[in-house]
Amino acid sequence: MHPVIRLALVLAVCAGATAARAGDCDGRLGTSRVLVVDPAGLQVGTKHFPQTLDLADREVVLTFDDGPLPATTPSVLKTLARECVRATFFVIGRNAAAHPDLVRREIAEGHTVAHHSMTHPMTLADIPYDKAVADIEKGFRADDRAAYGASGAAPRVPFFRFPGFGASPELLDYLKQRGIGVFGADLWASDWNPMTPDEQLTLVMARLDHAGRGIILFHDTRGQTAKMLPAFLVALKEKGYRVVHIVPAPPRTAAVQ
Repeated sequence: MHPVIRLALVLAVCAGATAARAGDCDGRLGTSRVLVVDPAGLQVGTKHFPQTLDLADREVVLTFDDGPLPATTPSVLKTLARECVRATFFVIGRNAAAHPDLVRREIAEGHTVAHHSMTHPMTLADIPYDKAVADIEKGFRADDRAAYGASGAAPRVPFFRFPGFGASPELLDYLKQRGIGVFGADLWASDWNPMTPDEQLTLVMARLDHAGRGIILFHDTRGQTAKMLPAFLVALKEKGYRVVHIVPAPPRTAAVQ
């Protein structure tokens, strides 16, 4: 199929899904739009790269790292569902393999499942190159087996985030050659540091109000984040922020002659 036609089909499916859910989401924060992202050469998030996603003022992309974890991920999913919000989960391969039911639930509830390596080394840039590549690739396979029951030569969702943001030029080039888009973040909740849910809410909203838009990084493995999330979504709605859901563009194919 011609890539333009494939892209049109993706957009039509996304639009249809949004319209089908619109009535059920009246009065809730909701997901304002779906952004189809071409992973080829993608490196976004101004904490790490010069550029970010093409977001309008007061648009945010919600991302969650390190899961899934039975103690916290279901609570995060329940909160997102209550507000009709879709997010992207950068899952760790060993956690996905241990809890495939949660990975499949994330997909069934409309979220994007992306990749965060197999074992979360701190960091991939600090271990030998061949071992880092093996950990990344093993993570792709584990995630896809958990999500879809099988893995192929390339991950179904070609989005990756480096654990601890520890990239190297060689690893970035490797992922670029593999057609994998790399995500950093524009701001984060610093939820790897212990704090109360109220303290975390105040911190992340102050950072968001300063930035005005962007890719936000949370961890669905953190209890304080799961407890903070309902109030955070309320704050987004009250302040007029809109949630954007990211999905990958279909694979490129040779043009039809």
